[in-house]
Amino acid sequence: MPKIRPEQVAATVKKSLAPVYFVFGDEPLIVQESCDAIRTAAREQAFIERELYHTDAGFSWDELYNSANAMSLFADKKIIEIRVHNGKPGDAGGKAIAEYCASPNEETLLLIVSPKIDARSQKSKWFTAIENCGATIQVWPIGPQQMARWVDQRMKRAGLNADSEAIDILCAKTEGNLLAAVQEIEKLKLVAEGTLIDAHTMTTAVTDSARFDVFGLVDKAMHGDSRAAAHSLQGLRGEGSEPLSLLWALAREIRALNSIREAIDSGEHFDRAAQRNGVWEKRKPLFKGALSRLKTRQLHDLIRKAALADRAAKGMANGDVWNILLDIVLGLAGTRVLSAKNQKLEFRS
Repeated sequence: MPKIRPEQVAATVKKSLAPVYFVFGDEPLIVQESCDAIRTAAREQAFIERELYHTDAGFSWDELYNSANAMSLFADKKIIEIRVHNGKPGDAGGKAIAEYCASPNEETLLLIVSPKIDARSQKSKWFTAIENCGATIQVWPIGPQQMARWVDQRMKRAGLNADSEAIDILCAKTEGNLLAAVQEIEKLKLVAEGTLIDAHTMTTAVTDSARFDVFGLVDKAMHGDSRAAAHSLQGLRGEGSEPLSLLWALAREIRALNSIREAIDSGEHFDRAAQRNGVWEKRKPLFKGALSRLKTRQLHDLIRKAALADRAAKGMANGDVWNILLDIVLGLAGTRVLSAKNQKLEFRS
């Protein structure tokens, strides 16, 4: 099956479902929306159950064999979703994926989600097996050059039209943060009179933003201001913000930091690594400051906590998602919190 572009996913899966999908990239909003489209189409075709696995500590690729071969109590079709936290399934994972793709279960849809993977991994046996059996969706970052066009398309999808000046204002406000841009567009639908958005309307809407905003939270944490970041998180919670929206914004920066850290440790220059990870020029000092505080081990711990927060928000792990988000915010700010190895992670059956 050919590769599917993210903007084609919703229409493609409505026509027919592949047995295996691999969604990968470092643009959390688009990755999430691509996965949502696949899950929605699968549910419409009676894939009722969903099993979610994360390839962090304690995961075994035997889970794929066991889950695919296990009969459901009610004989429902099911989705097996595996999130490969570092984009590297390893030898055991590569073998398990290739073997599954050689003989997929008709009652199961396998969805694998991962950050971006390198060119070498895209030539591996397991990746080729997915291409031969199912479909791959590669999500590319939206850079400064593409941002205006993306915002324009998103506005039209929301039933709004904006002139070029208004679009430039929104791009400048959100600085490449897609989730933030979507939130602003949703707000415009509520406050704008009519469907035509000009520069004045956009400026007014941006000026009237809520006191606490997602980017402010992330920037305060990245700056190392733990007190202000925790205060922003509490404010966002009080305003009824969705925890998953905050998590996407935090996880995006944490993954970028981790990717840049790995690149620097491998000898790559910071500027090149930052550009490759979609870091805008204005935000480079913020990333440099965060990297000066955070070690590789701390970044990996934050990635694990983000995965736990995702599960808790979806009712698949015990624990208060807001407490976990606070841990993430404080950890990103460089404040020492309870070590992951001392946390008891209890999963709901």
